Amino acid sequence: MMTLLQVTSQSTADHGAVLLALFIVLLAAKLVAEVCERIRQPAVVGEILAGILIGPSVLKLLQPTEILEALAQIGVIFLLFTVGLETRPSDIFKVGKTAALVAVLGVVLPFAAGWGLLSLWPGYSWIEAMFLGAAMVATSVGITARVLSGMGLISSESSRVILAAAVIDDVIGLLVLTVVSSLASGGVNYFHLGFIAALAVVFTSFLIIFGTRAVNRIKRPVRNLKIDHSLLVFALVLCFGLAALASFIGIAGIVGAFLAGVALSEATDGTKLHQQAQALTEFTTPFFLVTVGMKLDLSIFRSTEVVLLTIVVIALAIATKLAGCGLAAARMGKRRAIQVGVGMIPRGEVGIVVAQLGIAMAAVSGAIYGVVLAMSVITTLVAPPLIKLAFAGEQANPPTADYVSEFESGIG
Repeated sequence: MMTLLQVTSQSTADHGAVLLALFIVLLAAKLVAEVCERIRQPAVVGEILAGILIGPSVLKLLQPTEILEALAQIGVIFLLFTVGLETRPSDIFKVGKTAALVAVLGVVLPFAAGWGLLSLWPGYSWIEAMFLGAAMVATSVGITARVLSGMGLISSESSRVILAAAVIDDVIGLLVLTVVSSLASGGVNYFHLGFIAALAVVFTSFLIIFGTRAVNRIKRPVRNLKIDHSLLVFALVLCFGLAALASFIGIAGIVGAFLAGVALSEATDGTKLHQQAQALTEFTTPFFLVTVGMKLDLSIFRSTEVVLLTIVVIALAIATKLAGCGLAAARMGKRRAIQVGVGMIPRGEVGIVVAQLGIAMAAVSGAIYGVVLAMSVITTLVAPPLIKLAFAGEQANPPTADYVSEFESGIG
């Protein structure tokens, strides 16, 4: 039986380990990011590489833990919330049709490629082929948003299409994953599938159409509260509330966070709120990016067959998003079509979630699990330089200018 002193000592040691982990993650992320910036590469790449470096595959300083996972989730939620603050509902409506087509083709082609490849590759089951297809469908908009926001291009037409398409992509990806999971379990519950689809569509549409109006009605009482930073507190409550609601519905919590930002974008002093949210984002986002890097298991590359399969999967993952999404955005012109296609390439944490689900259901082998992890991390690594190249020469649009004039005119 442990004494009170022993319990206290163990608790103190645990706290010390957590604080050490936070120190290592932040220090490594910012040091490698600084190196990347100096060689004209996006900081995002450095933060992911830092995760690979300090993770189980190289230096073995840290491994993914529940605390780091929680911080990673908070980081990507803040990131998408901040992006939402720079995205007005009217912007989404302007690109709605194009974004829907981008999302659909960006799902169909990657799924068909992943499923077809593993169906023809000897030694793998049809359900593994389905899971690979589902993993290739995913888009990690957090990575693209981070790069575009850093370049001051989050409000460009191509960026608006990418963000809107990513929301639709998430809903479609959810349905694909639900079907694949149901097949792995023995059958598809069409009623459940339809119910989830309806909830997701209603939730997203309602917030885009009515979210700003609702926030406008309650912003004055919020400003009159006696607590400090009442608007920021309200924004964070709305952000986490909608993220939780999105998760309960079955879609990614980041969609709810993004929509919370969209609802606030036209109804508040976006400049001040954006600056406050940005400070939180800068602290938490590195945990998201480092955790993605830590999950890459380099040991899978010991098998020549797995290496070859991984190379083919990564090539298809990049080509199908670039071709499908780019083709869907062709009416915007060649340059912007390429920008949209490149912006939809990274799979990030979404592909990792699919891989983890497959291994938990015993539906995929360790080799396929490793291939999907490698595909998710490497597409996330190669996307930022490609995004930077595709958007080279674009004029940055600081998100604060319009908000200042709009807010001041509203006061006047």
